[in-house]
Amino acid sequence: MCLAIPGQIVALEPETHLALVEVLGVRRRVNVDLVWDEGLREGDWVLIHVGFALSKVSEQEAAAQLRLLEALGEDEQAMEEVRGYLFDVAE
Repeated sequence: MCLAIPGQIVALEPETHLALVEVLGVRRRVNVDLVWDEGLREGDWVLIHVGFALSKVSEQEAAAQLRLLEALGEDEQAMEEVRGYLFDVAE
């Protein structure tokens, strides 16, 4: 089981609705179309699952989610998921 992974938006690509997101030092592009209307900005945090941002969250909520993943032993599986995102084109 893999829960949503918090990532911080590093850059937005408005023409594609993709964002470069950093998760624990790993940068990947994710699709932010589902949360585009929430007024995304660089520095915002989103919860990601299978390459899609599902919701915008606060930094505190992101930190709590990371702690939860670690406590459940899901942190390594989550990072494996992040490393395999289809939208990745930059490192």
